[in-house]
Amino acid sequence: MPDALLAVAILVAALVLVVWRPRGLGVGWPALGGALAAVLLGLVHLADVRDAAATVGDATIAFVGIVIVSLVLDRAGMFSWAALIVARWGGGRPWRLFVLVVLLGAVTSVLFANDGAAMILTPIVVGIVLELGFSPATVLVFVMACGFIADTASLPLVISNLVNIVAAEDAGIGFVRYAVVMVPVGAVAIAASLGVLALYARRAMPRGYDPTVLRAPREAITDPLTFRIGLGVLVLLLAGYVAADATGVPLGAVAMTGAVALLVSAAVGRRIDVRGTLREAPWQVILFSVGMYVIVYALRNVGAADLLGALFAAAAGRGLLVTVLVVGLAVALLSSVINNLPAILLAVLAVDASGVTGPLRDAMVHAGVIGADLGPKFTPIGSLATLLWLHVLAGKGITITWGQYMRTGPRADRPGARGDAAGAGGMARRGPRLRKGGTSAASLGRCLPTRSPPPRPRHLWSRSCAVLREPARRRSRAG
Repeated sequence: MPDALLAVAILVAALVLVVWRPRGLGVGWPALGGALAAVLLGLVHLADVRDAAATVGDATIAFVGIVIVSLVLDRAGMFSWAALIVARWGGGRPWRLFVLVVLLGAVTSVLFANDGAAMILTPIVVGIVLELGFSPATVLVFVMACGFIADTASLPLVISNLVNIVAAEDAGIGFVRYAVVMVPVGAVAIAASLGVLALYARRAMPRGYDPTVLRAPREAITDPLTFRIGLGVLVLLLAGYVAADATGVPLGAVAMTGAVALLVSAAVGRRIDVRGTLREAPWQVILFSVGMYVIVYALRNVGAADLLGALFAAAAGRGLLVTVLVVGLAVALLSSVINNLPAILLAVLAVDASGVTGPLRDAMVHAGVIGADLGPKFTPIGSLATLLWLHVLAGKGITITWGQYMRTGPRADRPGARGDAAGAGGMARRGPRLRKGGTSAASLGRCLPTRSPPPRPRHLWSRSCAVLREPARRRSRAG
């Protein structure tokens, strides 16, 4: 079999296993297995493996540090606190609540990466809207809004998405220089996302809700010490990212320092399971990143990067606008087919192969990031965060089929006047399938109020739901 076909077959096999995840297989093992196969078949050399680890190592460590920070703060109650405040700010108006939830998701994605927004915020928001008595169609609108805004809002900062970190570090684009270009772009993407999400959610909104059924936001805080320290750590982290430009300190070191500070605070407070938090950290993403880059190196060695680089070079000869459009669209399409991480890794190699330098090269990198952040909404496979998000939802009784997702994603990702955004209205009208064994809101998760106390929560979903159940139990006992 020709080397090119072998490289493609390895990539396809790895992605199939990542999507399928037989017997709960971690997402990193298929990528690592594919990398090993590429080495054994002679498609890559040990030097390529070292280069891959060096290229994505710091980016992945930074990403893991950011997620650990978000996990500790979630266990301290910060995200539930913020969501409950948003629910009260809604003032009984579902549309205002919807807008505020989308904006909260955007802020969470910007500061804690898209995975944090999708995986942590979604169950908390679902717990709130179920407690408010919203219909299944309305709940699903909020579910889709949380999942889609997580990716489309992950443009503004380097830390907002793993692909941002990988691309920026390879191109030597610092935190500040990246933000100067991408914050305005990200603001447009968030505004367009909000507009399209509102357009498709218009038929599913109820007339009102009673915010008083929810507990006070301060009651959601489980570890006051870590909560207060966490606010300071977030400010110091942002300052550290900026200072890293001037000092040359790796982003991974900055993010991990913040993570360690919060873990120490949690250990001192003794209200957070530190070991459990570390077990939930995305260690598999390290294997996934390195393994995928080795597989992409195999594709480079058989000429894929040169072909894509020739396309980029040809576009560069036609000016800035054509360059941005061609690179952005190419990476977006690749992301929707082979996942955005291998897509941006291949694009980075292609930019190097194109021979373009100076501002035009930076424009290529920024366009590639835009394509890698927005392109994944075309298909479920496009983003690792989306795959994990769908997996969590399926485990809680919400099954969104690939067909339903793909009918919504391309419609929401159309460029132009409609914006680079994502919409949930199509899903609200059709309704994702609920697993057998129940209908109505009860089938959307185990979050409805009950008279019996729940078992000690172990996962993000059950913890967030337990936070919101307490007022209903108090009312039941009072009655």
